[in-house]
Amino acid sequence: MKQKLLAQAIRRAILLTAPMLVLAACDGDDGERGAQGPQGEQGPQGEPGPAGESGSPGTDGADGTDGADGSDGANGTDGEDARAVLPMAEGLTRIATVPLGAEVTGIFLSDDGDLFFNAQHPSSENDEADAAGNVYDDAIIGVLAGVNFNNLPKNLLSSPIPDSANEKQTVMSAYGTYQVLAKAGQDFTSTPANGIGSVMSADGAIEVVQSDMVDFNAFLSTGENTGYLFTNWEYFPGGMSRMTLTKNPDTFNWTVGDAQMLDFGQYGTIANCFGSMSPWGTPLTSEEWGNNGDATHTWNSPEASDSRANLARYIDSSATDASDSDVFPNTYRYHYIVEITEPASDTPVPVKHYAMGRYEHENSIVMPDQRTVYLSQDDTDGVFFKFVADTAGDLSSGTLYAAQLTQDAGSDEPATTGFSITWIELASSNNAAIAAWIAEYDDIDLDDYVAGKSNYLSDADAIAWAAGDATYPAFDTAYAAAVDQGYEGANTFGGSVTAGEAMDDRIAFLESRKAARAKGATAEWRKFEGIYANLARAEEAETNVDLVPGETVTQAYVYFAISDIDNGMVDDEGDMQLSTRVKECGGVYRMPLIAGYDVARIEPVIMGATYRSSLDGADRCDANGLSQPDNVIVMQDGRILIGEDGGQTNNTLWMYDPKVND
Repeated sequence: MKQKLLAQAIRRAILLTAPMLVLAACDGDDGERGAQGPQGEQGPQGEPGPAGESGSPGTDGADGTDGADGSDGANGTDGEDARAVLPMAEGLTRIATVPLGAEVTGIFLSDDGDLFFNAQHPSSENDEADAAGNVYDDAIIGVLAGVNFNNLPKNLLSSPIPDSANEKQTVMSAYGTYQVLAKAGQDFTSTPANGIGSVMSADGAIEVVQSDMVDFNAFLSTGENTGYLFTNWEYFPGGMSRMTLTKNPDTFNWTVGDAQMLDFGQYGTIANCFGSMSPWGTPLTSEEWGNNGDATHTWNSPEASDSRANLARYIDSSATDASDSDVFPNTYRYHYIVEITEPASDTPVPVKHYAMGRYEHENSIVMPDQRTVYLSQDDTDGVFFKFVADTAGDLSSGTLYAAQLTQDAGSDEPATTGFSITWIELASSNNAAIAAWIAEYDDIDLDDYVAGKSNYLSDADAIAWAAGDATYPAFDTAYAAAVDQGYEGANTFGGSVTAGEAMDDRIAFLESRKAARAKGATAEWRKFEGIYANLARAEEAETNVDLVPGETVTQAYVYFAISDIDNGMVDDEGDMQLSTRVKECGGVYRMPLIAGYDVARIEPVIMGATYRSSLDGADRCDANGLSQPDNVIVMQDGRILIGEDGGQTNNTLWMYDPKVND
């Protein structure tokens, strides 16, 4: 009771200073007692009584009756914690929440306003069913049926923070009805025996993995109310499904005609994460994690590696591990942007674009000129890249650039601090030339490993390349410049394949981060997630051709999400020196497009609330603000959709209107 009274006193104090503040309490306290009614009229004064022993005065007349008590306030909301929940920022709307354990993935908005998104790896313990009988205990692909998201009103209401067990274990939405299109393992005519999300070996003999990490969606229209939905299955090896969809214009519900898993060829693909649709209608999927990052030299070490073992089993279905596979997986065959060409044919053809660089790709976005591409690296100490194709509509050859940043002077607050961009040219090449370099590493296996050395390209190689050396560093002698820059171990020696050979540009495409860092680019981003632009808005701003109904667009932006403003971004060193206020709550940035679809400036759009490191779990980032935003989609009217990949009890699909601060 004492705690309850204290909570009520705190609530009254909060209401006086911040009328919109909402208190979320564990058990949902009763509302405050209503205000006291007005005092009744005073009764007439009584006559004085006779003098008594004590000389007491006569009794006063009875007081008038008190006014009726005000009604009790509404019960407080049950919550996972007993903390104050901040009011949402103006322009921020909670469009939907996903079930316990799930991330919001695969946000895709079609030209007809159909909003697709997925629930990635929800908790297997979820047992509550939604109104349609769906239980969200495995990966789900879905769509908000019955609403055109390109025609939403300006003023929106938010979906509530889930309260009951049923709300927490299903998808709740503010608009439309979430329709489940497919669930991991569901059987369709053309899927493998174990259903959608099942990744088979290259020869089809064994299932290597059944993924529950459903990610990117891309809808390719094939006619009115029909089309293909391409969906990533993020794991090692990775996969992509293609479902045939038909929408009933009367009921607004969708029907899945069939589904298949795409064939990624002899070596397969890995960790298919987010992606985008090219201006010419081909899905672009991104290979993200599963390699050894900056420590490429450990790829063929004797220590066990799950990703390496699974890739070996994909290539050779008789193998149990990379050590007994006929083909040892070549790490340089993975971690690229993969274009799905001929997407509407019976057998779509994946093409890996080596010319766009090798690193942990989150996704890429191709500008309306069909040449300029912006790409994000989702890792610690990542780099922001740009690719410019030689020919419009052909991503197989071009020039790769890396961004060097200059932080705004005298500012480190994430919500107000921006950066200017200088683009550093790395190199130009094409898929065929880079494929030949990649093949030189096919024969490396466990027997070639030497502790403290590298069979692959190293930082010493990158430094020598950036310095303009005529040959690659030696394998047995430490490269002085690498030692001077503070590198240790394998990264001070040249890789065995190129040691002493004539210098070439392979480092820029096979170890793009090492190359960018050696050239002076900023390699300090932490979890640089989805990057996106609305192509109609971008083209109208560039060409002055009216492409966006009801609006004259003079300025368009490329948006991106940072899931975790931490590590190199806040370490008081290098090009980025932000404060630690936001940290894992993350935020969204944008870049104004200038002539030629170029960008030269990064500015903050919306940040999460202050990160509370003294609290646990969902409490650390406020439920009415961003919590590790993952991917961003830009709508036709300029509003943005943001999916969370965070620590909230239920991750959220947000909508935000950047115009509220413009």
